[in-house]
Amino acid sequence: MLDALDRKDEPQAFRWRFFESTLVSKYLRDFLKRLPDLVDIEAEERAMDHAAAHPSLLPAIGFFLEWPSLEPAARLMICRDQEINGDRYEFLVPAAEALSEQFPLAATLALRAMMDLSRFGAAPLIAYCALKETNYGTNTDG
Repeated sequence: MLDALDRKDEPQAFRWRFFESTLVSKYLRDFLKRLPDLVDIEAEERAMDHAAAHPSLLPAIGFFLEWPSLEPAARLMICRDQEINGDRYEFLVPAAEALSEQFPLAATLALRAMMDLSRFGAAPLIAYCALKETNYGTNTDG
């Protein structure tokens, strides 16, 4: 509506602020397409830097996968692997698939996070499995 009233700065400021807070690529695309040539390139670079520095890892990776810009997504997955929430399999499975061909290490880290048994307090299970493996072939109770 503000665009129709020729108040173009206000909606542009809103689009940028909304992108900054949510990393929703639609708002960045809308923002960039209204900028003059060359200025849009600088703004896109600024947006990429902002997304890469975002404090929440999964939205940042999600943004890069959706943009698509796989290299920054892979870089984030590798550099911030301790922050990957393995419970977010609905996000991590498609991320691993998207990254697997060009960035297998990043894809492996995504898959590994989902299989990290330590998140479940699984030390007794791991110890039990290790014991069973050690006794393999000598245990008669199954």
